[in-house]
Amino acid sequence: MSIYRSLSEREFEDIRQRILLEDNHIIVFNKKVGEIVQGDKTGDEPLGETLKAFVAQRDGKPGQVFMGVPHRLDRPVAGVVLFAKTSKALERLNAMLRDGEIHKTYWALTGSRPPKDSDTLTDYLVRNEKQNKSYITGKSASAKEARLKYTLIQTTERYFLLEVELFTGRHHQIRCQLAGMGCPIKGDLKYGAPRSNPDGGISLLARRIQFVHPVKKTQVDITAPVPSSWKGVSD
Repeated sequence: MSIYRSLSEREFEDIRQRILLEDNHIIVFNKKVGEIVQGDKTGDEPLGETLKAFVAQRDGKPGQVFMGVPHRLDRPVAGVVLFAKTSKALERLNAMLRDGEIHKTYWALTGSRPPKDSDTLTDYLVRNEKQNKSYITGKSASAKEARLKYTLIQTTERYFLLEVELFTGRHHQIRCQLAGMGCPIKGDLKYGAPRSNPDGGISLLARRIQFVHPVKKTQVDITAPVPSSWKGVSD
């Protein structure tokens, strides 16, 4: 008998369809808005545990299933998230993240046009733990440098689609820096958006991930589909 909960047929199929890549070492998964990658104070089941249950059920594994989490994606954000199926893969992915060898590209919808069609932003951020929010501040011992590059790639009837490349990985970095230049992300009430999204999320998508496979040493390049709620945005 499995130590993991049994997934319903519908839940099992949903998880199966959202696996973008899987082998013996890694899973690249398409996260929905509202799902959590790792456990938090809400007590909701994190994706890591759901994927353990999925693998145990699919492969008939009664014992422990390994599912390491090398990086997080905020609850209101959708898109590509990476899991490690072995401790060897997790250790190597963690080192690759520290060394900047995993390249992530994001898409963001904003209600305001950015001041330039493309630019590199450099700010200094401080994190308020109680508010779970970051603020742009002056350079200081407590502030961390945050750098990103954005490019305006599409304009819809009401919104502007920006592609964002991160050079640093700070708390709420994209949300904070885009809001700081007057372009809060659609639905992001915490950083100044005027209205929430119907699904409670924000229009920020972890669009693409690129890296060298930690074990096979082959190139991995995975793109997440555009959410159906992003009306007017072409894939």
